[in-house]
Amino acid sequence: MRTLLSGVLAAATLSTVLTAAPAAAAPTLNRPDAAAGWLARQLVDGERFEVVFDGVAYPDQGLTIDAIFAFAAARTAGTNAAKATTWLARPEVLTGYIGDGTEAYAGATAKLALAVQVRGGNPSAFGGVDLITRLRGLQAPSGRFSDRSAFGDYSNAFTQAFALLALDRTAAGAPASGAAFLIGTRCADGGFPLYFGQATCVSDVDATALAVQALLATGNTTAAAPAVTWLLSVQTSAGAFADGNGTVNANSTGLAAQTLRVAGRPGAWLKARTFLLSLQVRCPGPIADRGAIAYTTTGFDPATAVRATAQAVPGLTGAGFATLTAAGSQAPAPTLACAA
Repeated sequence: MRTLLSGVLAAATLSTVLTAAPAAAAPTLNRPDAAAGWLARQLVDGERFEVVFDGVAYPDQGLTIDAIFAFAAARTAGTNAAKATTWLARPEVLTGYIGDGTEAYAGATAKLALAVQVRGGNPSAFGGVDLITRLRGLQAPSGRFSDRSAFGDYSNAFTQAFALLALDRTAAGAPASGAAFLIGTRCADGGFPLYFGQATCVSDVDATALAVQALLATGNTTAAAPAVTWLLSVQTSAGAFADGNGTVNANSTGLAAQTLRVAGRPGAWLKARTFLLSLQVRCPGPIADRGAIAYTTTGFDPATAVRATAQAVPGLTGAGFATLTAAGSQAPAPTLACAA
């Protein structure tokens, strides 16, 4: 799944800083838990991820939120998830991600609001900001949730889907106009494009998967059905999914797997899950890498494994965004159990 970052730096072009923080935990045979535990140990100071550009480290709020989702999906690493949430609420970290009000990024606001809800917090009062009110204020008359920025509007299908998922959890619910706008962007083949208003509508696995979850959450089951069919049509015989460049990878497969489970396609989910598990570093691998999910079948690469693991874990557990919760999570970050 692509990072939903509406800011100056695109995390996909930067290198993740993998400064590990100590986290003691008992070994586990549960492989999704082990993946989440490995991910937690990669956090800088046990609380955040960073990216480096021209030798300078910048906070990567989007990837940190992906980790929070992964920890909740595995119901583990609760201590790290709490630290990450506290870090996200710091004024300079918060405004650097969602904007200062004058600058306001819809996708980041929606994704953060959902993360706060997953953690059991109040998104209407997070770090001194009412994320829900701000998000609703970024909806255009067309139903589209858009950025308010001097840099332009970078909202896309992720923005729309995360906004619907977050607002659906509120008392007022998600606006029907927002779901209608998303439905109206569907391609002729049933999938959804990442970017709106393109000359040619090209379905994208990641965008389609997240759109399906948003539509199912908001009760638009009939509208989601063609997209589920499209996802099934592009799943490989090995159970995997490819990104827009045709690269079969853990990130796209993780999001698609999560969606297939939510959409009631257990057989397809299990195939995708099996593929994800085939990418995991297991006991023959280096101790420091055990539990991680590689981005592709070429093997473990520290530059891509953090994001791949964060986005694979929800696919491994099948926990969907609409009902994802950190309630009952264990505090430690477990390691993969191996024989001596």
